[in-house]
Amino acid sequence: MRPLHPPGPERSAEWRRRFGDEARAERPDLSALCLLVGAQADGELDEAGIDAAQIELDRLAGELPFRPGGPRSWAAALAEHLGGRRGFRGTPGDYQRLDSSLLHEVLRRRRGLPILLSVVWMEVARRAGAPVYGVALPGHFVVGFGPPEQQVLVDPFDGGRVLTGTDAELLVAGATGAPLDPSMLSPADPLDVVLRILNNIRAWAAARPERSDVALWAVELSLLLPSHPARLRYDRAQLLVERGDFLVGATELDAYAEVVAAVDEPAADRVRRQARAARAMLN
Repeated sequence: MRPLHPPGPERSAEWRRRFGDEARAERPDLSALCLLVGAQADGELDEAGIDAAQIELDRLAGELPFRPGGPRSWAAALAEHLGGRRGFRGTPGDYQRLDSSLLHEVLRRRRGLPILLSVVWMEVARRAGAPVYGVALPGHFVVGFGPPEQQVLVDPFDGGRVLTGTDAELLVAGATGAPLDPSMLSPADPLDVVLRILNNIRAWAAARPERSDVALWAVELSLLLPSHPARLRYDRAQLLVERGDFLVGATELDAYAEVVAAVDEPAADRVRRQARAARAMLN
């Protein structure tokens, strides 16, 4: 696996500015946001590399048959093309790799996590004119084609296999132990897709304490999304403290405590104590 090194501070700041601008656009571009996430992780990804990834998505879309038919025909065409001829699919080992969450690397390796393979399916299908969208099942992201009454679900991680109702129920039950709720089959908002990708990156970094730098930029990108969990501010403060930036981390813990105090004073007190402990580390 090629080692990934983040860009320098100036380039990183520019990528983040562009990520924030795209996230606030009237119609955020999912592939652009995913590629900007990749640029934060991989200092070798430059403007030309981002353009090349978009061109590759265009090329893959151009190889599809012209409007093959209804949702099931679209699903079959994508599975034959991407899962079959082009070999896009996932393996258990992909969960252990950071590059499995980076769109430009997934396009290069043709391997990735379910959600990134789903991004490839969605972006190729969208360019070809398919009625496509992401479906954020708990624990396993998949792709949907067609309106609710004709919905066809496919699993890009399994090469685009069409899922039966029982398959979807088993995926949800395996992840949550609960039954499938019809609301889970609704189209996923592109910004929610990006937040889920960033959460996956943070989970990868959490299992590797030496890569707290990855966790930090992932949470900072998440904070640039127009809608994000307030707790991300606390997570960022904790990461700063863990990385030795005690004063800034303590200041952010205090700021978060003020937000929490309006609804949970005991929790706010706990956060304030953490801030004091962080400042004590300066002595």
